[in-house]
Amino acid sequence: MNQLPEWTDLRFFLELTRAGTLSGAARRLGVEHSTVSRRIHRLEAEFKTPLFDRRREGYELTEVGQSLLPHAEAMESSVLAAAEELGATHAAARGVVRLGAPEVFGSRVIAPRIGPLLDDNPDLRVDLLLLPRYANLANREADLGVTLEAPETGRYVVTRLTEVRYYLFASRDYLASRPVITRREDLADHVFIDYVQDQLMTSGLDFYSALGIVPRRRFCCTGMLAQHEAALAGVGLCMLPPFGAPVGGPLVPVLPEDLFVQRNFWLVAPADLFRLQRVRVVWDHLRRVTEQSPELFRQ
Repeated sequence: MNQLPEWTDLRFFLELTRAGTLSGAARRLGVEHSTVSRRIHRLEAEFKTPLFDRRREGYELTEVGQSLLPHAEAMESSVLAAAEELGATHAAARGVVRLGAPEVFGSRVIAPRIGPLLDDNPDLRVDLLLLPRYANLANREADLGVTLEAPETGRYVVTRLTEVRYYLFASRDYLASRPVITRREDLADHVFIDYVQDQLMTSGLDFYSALGIVPRRRFCCTGMLAQHEAALAGVGLCMLPPFGAPVGGPLVPVLPEDLFVQRNFWLVAPADLFRLQRVRVVWDHLRRVTEQSPELFRQ
């Protein structure tokens, strides 16, 4: 190779690695898919070797592409940090931050409390990813994420965001039409709403096993929001955190002093992205929100 590759070509390489398809990379870059293809061909010509295997399912890195990946990511991190330090004021963050979070936590906790952060940082945009799984931080699907499990490998900055308790809830109509529950043994006469067991995002969502209950499941789904709606409709008993079923709302807790499961929410960001001001201000905002609103996480 007679000359170094252009940084912009490496950016196209990174986005195609993350998206897996030309169309996906094009959307992320705001260009035509033919532009992505042309840039990748140019980069491969400069390296004189294929960087991707073209398959029907999409683009996968070759061995050489895998070797190039960490160097391209390091360059991306340095470019982002330099641009922020040289071009941004230190009074406010700017740019886009992609935040991955569980669906109900994102909808009930983050979204209603994002206003002050955006008011203080007029040039900041937050993209909230409410996925049925954890956002993939390794391939830059998100810049930071809220999870129920701390990563065990990889270069991440991790902090425990908050403890959260999940309680058993039911609608008033359901409880009024079913046998009274005064002790744990009475649950044998009731039906339950739960996650689809072979689709659990994490074993931490297996609440009934943690309680030592063998539930009679009548409705299962992969998301907590649908479980909440089923409980509202009187389908059965459901495990929810307080932010999913506020005090005084249509759902009431069942034996809350006895029937609860405690978990931790973790806040995670790749170490290189944590250097960026815009990522840190979102990080700090989430920590303030959870510290200032303990009632959202424990009754």
